[in-house]
Amino acid sequence: MSTDWFEPIRAYCERAGAGFWDEPLNAATNAAFLVAALAAARRAGRDPAALALAALAGIVGIGSFLFHTLAVHWAMLADVIPIALFIYGYFFLALRRFLGLGGLAAGGATLGFLIVSFGLVPALDALTGRDVEALTNGSIAYLPAFLALGGVAAPLVAGQTCHRAAARRAAGLALLGIAALFGLSLAARTLDRAACGTIPVGTHWLWHLFNAGVLYGLITTAIRYRQRVPD
Repeated sequence: MSTDWFEPIRAYCERAGAGFWDEPLNAATNAAFLVAALAAARRAGRDPAALALAALAGIVGIGSFLFHTLAVHWAMLADVIPIALFIYGYFFLALRRFLGLGGLAAGGATLGFLIVSFGLVPALDALTGRDVEALTNGSIAYLPAFLALGGVAAPLVAGQTCHRAAARRAAGLALLGIAALFGLSLAARTLDRAACGTIPVGTHWLWHLFNAGVLYGLITTAIRYRQRVPD
């Protein structure tokens, strides 16, 4: 059965109809991504990877705005594809810049991360016999990204004796702090529909605000590390 790309979607608590501005708060808070993108780009200097990620952060905001205003299937792709590109792009950069992996190794690890990410929800559905995506309001899809933050941060924070130890530890601690903020962001996303009864606008807009901070923090952490430990 083919997908109707223009079929309306009501995915969030705030949306009460099919109008363009029926999610005003969810739509408006996407401006935070544009602010984060511009601020990160200003700090990036001549760091091409950081500039590319800053551009992606801005595209995330535009795609999300389209989804929360048009609320149709094709706009959902405009929302999720830039997010996925940022996640896998940053993971590759983190392996290269923070952990010092070669391009081939980092590419292989990123491919493995992508496969695990796409296989997680079907695997959990099979294990639990339940629709895990529905139970978590779709937030389960971001669990691999959350775990990856911790996975990259852990070896950076662990004790080291090399000349890069201080810079690596600072980056690791920053990533752990960003992971904590991302955890709050995921909670806001997950609780959106459950909160409808007491908070008519829901909590999804907090996901936008917190995530703008997450993306800015990730980019600037990579920038600071490169400044302390040039490639």
